Amino acid sequence: MRTSNRTLTRRGMLGLGAGAAAAVGLAGCGTGSHSAPGGSHQAGDAGKPSPSGSSEAPAKPIGDGSTSYTGKQPHQPVAPVPLEPGQTPPQFVVFSWDGAGEVGNGLFPRFLDLAQEHGAHMTFFLSGLYLLPESKKRLYDPPNNPRGASDIGYLTDEHIKATLANVRRAWLDGHEIGTHFNGHFCGGGGSVGNWTPAQWRSEIDQAKSFVKEWRTNSGWTDLPSLPFDYDKELVGGRTPCLLGQDNLLPTARELGWRYDASSPGGRQVWPAKKDGIWDLPLQQIPFPGHSFEVLSMDYNILANQSVNSTNAPAHNYPGWREQATKAYISGFKRAYETNRAPFFIGNHFEEWNGGIYMDAVENVLRHIAREKEKGEDIRLVSFRQFTDWLDVQKPEVLAKLRTVEVGQQPAGGWNAFLKDTPTQSATPTGNAA
Repeated sequence: MRTSNRTLTRRGMLGLGAGAAAAVGLAGCGTGSHSAPGGSHQAGDAGKPSPSGSSEAPAKPIGDGSTSYTGKQPHQPVAPVPLEPGQTPPQFVVFSWDGAGEVGNGLFPRFLDLAQEHGAHMTFFLSGLYLLPESKKRLYDPPNNPRGASDIGYLTDEHIKATLANVRRAWLDGHEIGTHFNGHFCGGGGSVGNWTPAQWRSEIDQAKSFVKEWRTNSGWTDLPSLPFDYDKELVGGRTPCLLGQDNLLPTARELGWRYDASSPGGRQVWPAKKDGIWDLPLQQIPFPGHSFEVLSMDYNILANQSVNSTNAPAHNYPGWREQATKAYISGFKRAYETNRAPFFIGNHFEEWNGGIYMDAVENVLRHIAREKEKGEDIRLVSFRQFTDWLDVQKPEVLAKLRTVEVGQQPAGGWNAFLKDTPTQSATPTGNAA
C-alpha cells in the first residue's frame, strides 16, 4: 500500500515566526497542546467537577504536596483475563492526547465530559512544561538547547491552573497520565531525534520534576494536589514529532516503562515488543478520496488537507471534517471487521481549521460507542489499560494474532483460529520479546 504522511515543520505549526513548510515522510507530528498560530491565550473553564472527586480517599502528600497518594485509581476496568480457546479478541480503541494542556479553548473538559458520557478511558500525554510557570523557565535545561528554551512556549499562570484542574479530574475519572516530555524540539541539532539515552533520562527526570514540584515552582499553596504518585503513574509516553524512539527505549526500559507510543507509520496489526517495551504506534489508515493512507493523528490529516496552514479558508471545513471523520471510522471498521488489531488515535487540544478535527474525533468516539452499545466487545481504554490486557495473554496467542495481516480475516474464523492455541494458566508476558 502507498502511504503519505505529509507533515509541517514545528515552526510552521506553532507560529513561532517562520512560514510553514511541508515535508513528506513517516514521522508524523506528535506535538503538545499549543495555541494556534496567531491565537491569543484566554482564561478558560477548568472543567466541571467530576463525580469521582466526591469519593476520593484522603490524600497523603508526596514531596512538597504537588502530588499525593489517594489509593487505587477509581473507575478502572475489571482485571483482564487470558483469551479462551476460540474466543474472538476484543476490539481495543485508544484515544490519546499530546500535550494535554487547557489553554482556554475548553477542549480538555469537553473530551473529559464525552469520555464520561460513554464510559471511555483515554491517555493524556502531559507536557511537563505545561506545569512550569514561564517566570521559572530557566529551571528547564533541555539537551542540546539553551536553558529555558521551548518550541511550544509556556502557558500563562491561569492556563497552568486550568491544566492542573483537568489533569486532576482526568485521573480521578480513570484516565492515564503519560508524558509528552517538555520542550518539543523537532528540528536542527537540538532535535530530540539526536538525543542520547542519557539525554532522554535528563528530559524525563525534568518532566517528572515539573509535575511533582509544581507547588514549589509556582508558589501556589491554595490548589489541591494531583491525586497520584507520578513515579508510579508514568509508564509510557509519546515523543515530539515521533522522533528519537531508538535512543529513548533503553532509558524507558531502565525506568520500568511498559510501553512507548512513538513509532511512526505503524500498520494495523497486533503489536509486539521492542527492546522489552510494548511498541504501540500511530497507524496508517484509509484516507477517503486518495489512494494513499494517512497516519491516525489529527495533525497528519490536517497536513494532507491544508498542507501549510492551520487556518485555511473556511469553505473547506465541512468537506475536510467529513473526510477526517470517515478516515478514522474506516480505520476502526477495518480492524473491527477483520484482524481486530487495536486502533490508536492521536490528538491535540487544538482548534486547527475551525476545530474540525475535534469535531471529527467526537463524531468517531460517538460512532464507536454506538457500536459498543450493540453488545459487541469493544473497549475504549487507555494505553496502560491495553498494556494490562497484553501482559496477561499467552505469548503464543499474541504471536498468532500477529500473523493476521491488515484487513485480513483469520483463517477459518476466530473460533477455529485460536481454538488449538493453549491459553490456560497464562503467564504474564512482561519480559517476552
